[in-house]
Amino acid sequence: MQKNGGFVSVIIVAAGSGTRMNMEKNKMYIDVYGKPLLARTIQVFQDSNYIDEIILVTGSGDIVFCKQHIIDMYDLDKVKKIVAGGKERQNSVYNGLCEVCDKTGVVLIHDGARPFINDEIIKNSIDGALSYGAVGVAVPVKDTIKISDEEAYVRDTPDRKHLWAIQTPQSFKYDVILNAHKKAIADGFLGTDDAVLVERMGYRMKLIMGSYNNIKITTVEDLIFANAIAESMDS
Repeated sequence: MQKNGGFVSVIIVAAGSGTRMNMEKNKMYIDVYGKPLLARTIQVFQDSNYIDEIILVTGSGDIVFCKQHIIDMYDLDKVKKIVAGGKERQNSVYNGLCEVCDKTGVVLIHDGARPFINDEIIKNSIDGALSYGAVGVAVPVKDTIKISDEEAYVRDTPDRKHLWAIQTPQSFKYDVILNAHKKAIADGFLGTDDAVLVERMGYRMKLIMGSYNNIKITTVEDLIFANAIAESMDS
């Protein structure tokens, strides 16, 4: 649906191999309380009135399987394109950015392995992108963090009140994030997330509150928590 900010696209990145799961299948297709992980993630954006289209980025060898067993099976018709990912996550995101609708004003970039995003955070992310140009979902760090030297001796203990754990989505005005990716390509720069590409362009990244439930499922241990969260949400 059209809003004051125009057309809103979300790029869901699901092109990783998930090797830390130590399983034969791609972690994106592992069941979380009876539903594939990737289907759960997409479903949240499918059901959101704030999202106009979904661009899914997956491995080139998974495109047909994903279309048949995720998109078609769960009737996820907001997925307008399935795009092959690149060598690095940054390359995959750029491939997705190149395929969004030409009316897109705001783009959200989200990890396929984070199925517990919610509609409030989606709305706040869009509003934040319109207000600030670039926003990232995050939660305050609960633990004390130590910075070590090369020999694992503590070098510093930063003030915890200034530390945040970054989640996704990270959300941007479309031209801001596209130009940041193009600049990174030109410079041969590879960042740890999309935010750092924007930061190196001189933009200030605004943090907005996420949720401690918005976990990224990376290891087998994460599945225990994921199944518990999904059960509480589905019941």
